[in-house]
Amino acid sequence: MKQNSSTNETETELTNGVAIASAHDEDSAFANLGISLGEIRKLQGVIGYILRSNTSAMLDLDELDKISEYAALSYQLNESSLEIAKQLNVAEVESVLVEGGKTKVLFIRIGENKISIFMEKSTSHSGIIERILI
Repeated sequence: MKQNSSTNETETELTNGVAIASAHDEDSAFANLGISLGEIRKLQGVIGYILRSNTSAMLDLDELDKISEYAALSYQLNESSLEIAKQLNVAEVESVLVEGGKTKVLFIRIGENKISIFMEKSTSHSGIIERILI
């Protein structure tokens, strides 16, 4: 689906389970993170990811019928990390790991880019952090 208007241009694509929405040309940091996440997505135990900036979003999830739940959790992790930073009197929280009964999510903020990576609980997140921060 592509929509164009004279004041705002929005593009949404769904390709191979990856949804991309962009209000502007994607910046190079966002594009590079998207490439890294595409490779991380291939790792065993990774359920999917959501990458958001102020102007663009990209996601690839196993369960497309649960996009709204994953998106709400990703948003809440962002808001919670901001509150944690305020409570701890630090500039920002770079990453948050939340573990549930069967799954876990790793939330990372790099500049204006916010990443949520959903994985099976037994999947190692330390290697994923290293891949993203390279």
